[in-house]
Amino acid sequence: QLQASGGGLVQAGGSLRLSCAASGRTSTRYVMGWFRQAPGKEREFVAAIIWSNTNYADSVKGRFTISRDNAKNTVSLQMNSLKPEDTAVYYCAAGALYISNIHNQYPFWGQGTQVTVSS
Repeated sequence: QLQASGGGLVQAGGSLRLSCAASGRTSTRYVMGWFRQAPGKEREFVAAIIWSNTNYADSVKGRFTISRDNAKNTVSLQMNSLKPEDTAVYYCAAGALYISNIHNQYPFWGQGTQVTVSS
């Protein structure tokens, strides 16, 4: 089970940090990541991590940083220089066997947390 937190309302240029805690049995062999879905749009990949390997969507490179604490079974997403187009519900995901930007490669999902960036 994944529990995401940390969303909210922020002005453009501001920062937010999302966190996702995994309960139950988890494995450091599995990828954890973040996706987002804006109203009327498809769910899109944001970032993923396994050990020290990371991957980011082009739209967030240089602004977002994903990190993982394997001892605590948590994954975080530090979001800086936020833009109005980053507004979406952000979902944490886990369980992929390799880093992927395809959402159906991840069998486990959190409930989503709303991020709203005002202009």
